[in-house]
Amino acid sequence: MEKEIERLRRAVQIAKAQGFVLEDEEEAMQSQLQSPAVASHYTHTRNPSLIGSDEAVSSLLHLKRGGGAYIMPRIVRELDDFRLTEDEERQLFHLYWTCYHPFLPFLNENQTPDQYYQQHALLYWAIIAVASRRFGPDPTAILNKLATPLNKLLWTTIGDVPQTYYVVKALCLLCAWPLPTSTTSSDPTHILCGVMMKAATGLGLHRPNHINDFSRFAVELNKEGLHDRIKTWAVCNIVAQTVGTGYGQPASTLYDWTLAVRPNDSGPYSLGPELEARLQIERFCDKVSKEMYSCASDPRGVAGDEHRAMLMRVYRREFNELQASILSQRLSPVVVLHLKAAGLHLRLAGFFDSSSTPGYMDDLMALWRATTSYLDYILGPSREQREQCPEEYRYQLQDGYLLKYATNYIQQMLVAAGFSLLKLMRSFFVKQVDYARGKDLFHRTIQAIRQTSVVHNDLNWRLAELMVILWNGAKIKDPAALPDEPEIDDSLQLKVRCRHSMSLVFDSIWHWREEYQARGRGTLDGEYYPFPFLIHSKFTSFLSLPCSS
Repeated sequence: MEKEIERLRRAVQIAKAQGFVLEDEEEAMQSQLQSPAVASHYTHTRNPSLIGSDEAVSSLLHLKRGGGAYIMPRIVRELDDFRLTEDEERQLFHLYWTCYHPFLPFLNENQTPDQYYQQHALLYWAIIAVASRRFGPDPTAILNKLATPLNKLLWTTIGDVPQTYYVVKALCLLCAWPLPTSTTSSDPTHILCGVMMKAATGLGLHRPNHINDFSRFAVELNKEGLHDRIKTWAVCNIVAQTVGTGYGQPASTLYDWTLAVRPNDSGPYSLGPELEARLQIERFCDKVSKEMYSCASDPRGVAGDEHRAMLMRVYRREFNELQASILSQRLSPVVVLHLKAAGLHLRLAGFFDSSSTPGYMDDLMALWRATTSYLDYILGPSREQREQCPEEYRYQLQDGYLLKYATNYIQQMLVAAGFSLLKLMRSFFVKQVDYARGKDLFHRTIQAIRQTSVVHNDLNWRLAELMVILWNGAKIKDPAALPDEPEIDDSLQLKVRCRHSMSLVFDSIWHWREEYQARGRGTLDGEYYPFPFLIHSKFTSFLSLPCSS
């Protein structure tokens, strides 16, 4: 009760600062609450009829301004010094179900916030953190205040060794939508992803029919409980694969019997069309990464030109079959977007080819089409695509939905597409494409990356500004001024080749660093991508420049 009284005092002070005034009767009650005798009475009594709820105390502190009543907001949850009101909780959960849930539809919408909190506090706060990314007139207010106590709770929970799979669910959310960061050294997503998968297998999610093999106590699962664990295990693999692809690292996935495709299965192993399609897409990405970038005979893991060309033909056919199958089901734009991201992931291997590779120009043209297809869809689908989308999903194609609420992986592929566009247009290949369209698409991509930024000067914001610098420094010429048959060279090959399909992004940053330093314009006091770089203060003014024509 003493803590409650202290919290109410702080609320009264805040209200006074905003211009509210206490009525005479309420002033008297406030002075009584400050009396040691009254406080002592409240703290020692055990009679719940005297006082026993937030409402009983809060009702004593009604403030008025201009004749209108002001009710103190009811605090429903606290995490260290962060407090969440009842109204904020209701709005945040509604925002999560409406905007974020479609990207990873594995939580139960019928459960209340209290039920999620009872399952595990980390799961509850993870939902709040994800939903607060785009909340209210000041979108960063809640997220900035919550970040520190949530990180503390996160690492404390992991340090205690998770004993419930609800922690695994929370890690799925925090890996898909990481807390904003401005340096790679403070981005724990790849580490958390490994913890998520190890915790999941440690709890036996990959063997749901034999859960007792992983438990000290006998566990009896009904059909609903079994289905929930299978769905959580599927999402673990989807998230782990997207983290591996987005960060250019080997994915810690396990596609085994539990996740095998079972056509027409309506039992607990059925994931539903949306999750099943997502799982098939990520399986495809896994095969591409393992076969093309995990070659045991190469010190950097990259398959040789001939082997890679053969693999490209095989996976091109497989991707076309996968695309036809998924598009025929008329699923949500979120699934279609991930399908296009998988196509881009496959085609980015074109930057590893040399100019002597058979079908080199054809591969570059296919890369161009995959890049523009991904960008066109996420920046603004065509009228035909909107009409083909089922009516219940059309809201996902409006108002920048796919950009605002996208997972970290979709944002990383957006960055990769931007660098792909930039690299192709500053090379001999620009003669083969529509220059005006490419230029317009690149400028729109810059704005889109800025739009995905959650807080000012976070990783995405910095990358957008770097692309502006690279574009302005590239001095890209109109292809009309180039020879009709420009010389085909190896200028598109990458020096950085150990980060799978994301090597393009790392290589672009590395190229910029070398070029920037070679001009004698200063040094970089920071680390090499992914993502952040810290530029000497006298050069930061360049980062706010728009793209020049």
